Amino acid sequence: MRKSKTFYNIFIPVLILSLGLVISFGSYIYVSTTNSVVDRISDSQQSLISQIRNTLEQKIQTIEYAFNTYSTTKSFTDVINNPLTEQEFQTYQEVNSQLNYIASLGLDGVQYSLISLKQDWSITNGSLSRLTDEEKSELYNKYISEKSEDLFWVKTEDGIQFVHTLPVFSNNKQAIALSSISLKTLNNTLQSQPDTPVYILNKQGELLYSADTEHPQLSDVQIKQIMDAASSRPQTGKLTIPGDTQAEVNVIYAKSSYNNWTFVTLLDDKAVSEAMSATRIGIVVMGLIIMILIFIIAYFLSVYLSKPIRKIQRSLAHSSEPMMKDEVDWIIRSIDSIVSEKESLEHLMEAEKPKLETQFVLNLLHNRLTSDEAWRSMSRFGYRVQEDKVYVTMLVQMDRYHDKQLSDKDVLLLAVNNLVQDIVPQGGRLLPVVMNERTQATILMFEGDSEQEIRKKIIAYAKQIIRSSREYLRLPVSIGVSQSYTDLLKSREACEMSIEALHQRLNLGKESIIFFDDISTVISGPMVLHYPAELETQLFDAIRLGDESAVLRALYPLLADMMKHSKNPMNLEVTLMRFVNNLIQLEQHIGAEVLLTPDNANLYHRLLNIRNPEEIERILVDEVILPMVKCMKEKTNHQFRSIADRIASIIRAEYDQELSLESISERLHYSPNYLSSIFKKEYGMTFTEFLMNYRLDIARKWLVDTDMTIKDIAERLQYQNPQNFIRSFRKKEHVTPGAYRKMKLQA
Repeated sequence: MRKSKTFYNIFIPVLILSLGLVISFGSYIYVSTTNSVVDRISDSQQSLISQIRNTLEQKIQTIEYAFNTYSTTKSFTDVINNPLTEQEFQTYQEVNSQLNYIASLGLDGVQYSLISLKQDWSITNGSLSRLTDEEKSELYNKYISEKSEDLFWVKTEDGIQFVHTLPVFSNNKQAIALSSISLKTLNNTLQSQPDTPVYILNKQGELLYSADTEHPQLSDVQIKQIMDAASSRPQTGKLTIPGDTQAEVNVIYAKSSYNNWTFVTLLDDKAVSEAMSATRIGIVVMGLIIMILIFIIAYFLSVYLSKPIRKIQRSLAHSSEPMMKDEVDWIIRSIDSIVSEKESLEHLMEAEKPKLETQFVLNLLHNRLTSDEAWRSMSRFGYRVQEDKVYVTMLVQMDRYHDKQLSDKDVLLLAVNNLVQDIVPQGGRLLPVVMNERTQATILMFEGDSEQEIRKKIIAYAKQIIRSSREYLRLPVSIGVSQSYTDLLKSREACEMSIEALHQRLNLGKESIIFFDDISTVISGPMVLHYPAELETQLFDAIRLGDESAVLRALYPLLADMMKHSKNPMNLEVTLMRFVNNLIQLEQHIGAEVLLTPDNANLYHRLLNIRNPEEIERILVDEVILPMVKCMKEKTNHQFRSIADRIASIIRAEYDQELSLESISERLHYSPNYLSSIFKKEYGMTFTEFLMNYRLDIARKWLVDTDMTIKDIAERLQYQNPQNFIRSFRKKEHVTPGAYRKMKLQA
């Protein structure tokens, strides 16, 4: 039977997904098992290499201890200092017995030698021989003069040689003890498992021993990589280094704390492969069985799931859409055709409804409807008509709008209107509308809520509107809320309440939520005028000095004080008028031309129309105050520099006399505070700091160029106590005067 495309669309993905899961799971099992086997074999070889290290260390330490002990005896001293000959059989016998005793303690098959550099003889394996001058010189140069250690190992052609210069605790070496370990002895000791290669590296990274000296399995590059990696790792562990080909080499190592040797062996890949052979066969067989089962399950599952699609296709057989091979696509297109026809009819019916509903809300806010018209419209637009409902009018206005184009403000107001629609539930409001170029309005509806509950809900809506407008539109907005009312026709009065509430942004700042109930007592109260004359004086003094930082420090507290004491909006308007008048008078006195330009002719009008404190601050700072400061700065810069340079000249000329800013101010006929601010502004430091730095510069010069004592220098530089001078000098130079003089004279 021919299968449909839906069947294959289900069957093929299910089969591929299932096979992918099986392959992934099988691969995971294989990798996990391989890692387990590798870890087990690695642990076994780690134990082996550690055992080899401990065995060899024990034997070597025994040899070292025996020679150290023998070198401290009187017998050793007598023998070394005695010109041993064939006639002195007893002495020779004693030395030979001692060497045989040491041999019995160490490794089997080791050749031991004792050489007297003082009497020029050598005993090796019981054989006594004389040293020529050339042989003695060679031994001395090879093992004593070129070596800084008493005990070391060297690699020989036949194995490893242990060199021990004696006596141990003396710089005057009189004898050399040699222990030559052959490759055969090392192989018998280290090769406990024939197939396990063992390598010994000294602390310089040189290969002392390998299982196959002619064809070592590790290259010089690999040996260096092992030493570099093992140097920063624990005493025992496992490393992975690049092989000669693309494959990697697993290395098991054990470091010796006794002689800094590194014992190395390689992971047996053959053992790993043999251990994994049965696992590979099991995984392949299990995978084939599971794949066959998956194929059968995917087939019947696809048949079962494709049956409903065929039924839907037969039920839509009379659709206007032509039949297609892809059943699902044909069904979707048929359904889309039916839905499109339905939606076109609904759109025709609903196209005009939003416009009519918007006009209805605007008519309510402008009081253009009768009571009957209002209730009929409520029913028409789907609102529940109940006499016990409570209404509140909420207005939203942008806090910044003077820097926006008209088209931008319209778009932003529409965006705010959409935010309100999304935030306030549809059952709790009429349709939000845009009243004018500055205001968005919403009539909220409440049913069965107390005044406290109504206020709580309104605050939650308002906070979310402000937060969303700030996050999504980058626009700060404020919200005014009217008193609650039960007669829908009083929406116009409520709208005026909300507008009056928004006027209080002058006191509260941007992003405010203002209820008419909260400000009604303030509006109706008496108007009390307050003017911060003292703060204004500080600001005007800073303007005269042309000090921009001081101006900003004085301006913001002044504006904050104006806002704080202007509870009634009329108070702030009067205060702003007075402040602008005083600025104009100051401008006339200092000769600036900022407020008298044509661009600022409408300053009064702009400030009185703005309801945002931040916008008022911006206009006063950027367009009025700072331009005046810049004008004064240009006039006073030259004068300030001249005064500051005169003060600096006095310091350079009279540094060794008693100086103070008060005495200089009397000479220059300026107040000390005025001179202090000018000097710090021009030189970037206070008068006291400049004087101290200059005196310390003179002190450094005198310390190097003269023989004056520290006390004389301190007195010449007007320090009452030499310790004060030392502390000041050390704080500046981080050394004492005496140490500074010594350091400079030695340089």
